[in-house]
Amino acid sequence: MSSEKQETAAVRVLGRWPSPFVIRVLIALGLKGVDHELVEEEAGNKSELLLASNPVHKKIPVLLHHGRPVSESLIIVQYVDEAWASQAPALIPSDPYARAAERFWAQYVDDKVWFT
Repeated sequence: MSSEKQETAAVRVLGRWPSPFVIRVLIALGLKGVDHELVEEEAGNKSELLLASNPVHKKIPVLLHHGRPVSESLIIVQYVDEAWASQAPALIPSDPYARAAERFWAQYVDDKVWFT
């Protein structure tokens, strides 16, 4: 009796198109060449996986890397850059000043730009 068991992807993103925060994560993974699966969340209907993976904020995006959750898009981008550091390009500058400037502008966009 042979039955194929579909394996869960090592890297999954819980999110919804076209969330700019989810897109930020998908771009980071794409730039690093990381194979991943987008697990679509329904608007207004949070899955049990999402609630278990992000129990504090209960929102997307969440990156699952071998089942371990990382939440918040900017934190996920930093994680992707560090977890796949050997894969070019670097997403975050190594220079502390340049890194601080990038984080400032990323946070500014998150706080001041309204996505509809």
